[in-house]
Amino acid sequence: MEKLLTEIRGCEVCKAHLPLDPRPIISGSIKSKIILVSQAPGRKAHVENKAWDDLSGKKLREWLGVNEEVFYNLDNFAVLPMGFCFPGKGKTGDLPPRKECAPLWHSKVWEQFENVKLILLIGKYSQDQYLGKSSKKNLTENILNYSDFLPQYFPVPHPSPVNHFWRRKNPWFEEEVVGELQELVAHILK
Repeated sequence: MEKLLTEIRGCEVCKAHLPLDPRPIISGSIKSKIILVSQAPGRKAHVENKAWDDLSGKKLREWLGVNEEVFYNLDNFAVLPMGFCFPGKGKTGDLPPRKECAPLWHSKVWEQFENVKLILLIGKYSQDQYLGKSSKKNLTENILNYSDFLPQYFPVPHPSPVNHFWRRKNPWFEEEVVGELQELVAHILK
């Protein structure tokens, strides 16, 4: 696994399309139990070379019911974004993840894991990729019907502060679904 992660961290396939030098961010171990499939690292993650060390990460850890020590333990959580590098800023947030990463690297990474209990699909890009034809008509429907995708997948919205409109419009997610997610995560990690 470490050899593969080192190779990925040296990837420069989409260098010409990035606003900053490539800095692929990915983490995990063969023992990782919960795989976080998300969009792409933000600018802060790029600068600090650490995924989820921002307000989005704080909200995600809250949803998962874990602290930083548990979250950053590679035997508990792996970080496998759809795009490994910061894609740049758009009008309403970061640009979509680069399309090169997932087809190039994901299958090789999945071959390394030996203990996956749950795949958390964070945001629309990962849900489109991994739910395929079983996906509902949109992200909200996927999350409303999260139990249809268990025990393998658990779809959630992106925890970014930019996404507060969705959370305000859909209070049932934090009132009902987050509790179910926390119970499942606690059971997996015990």
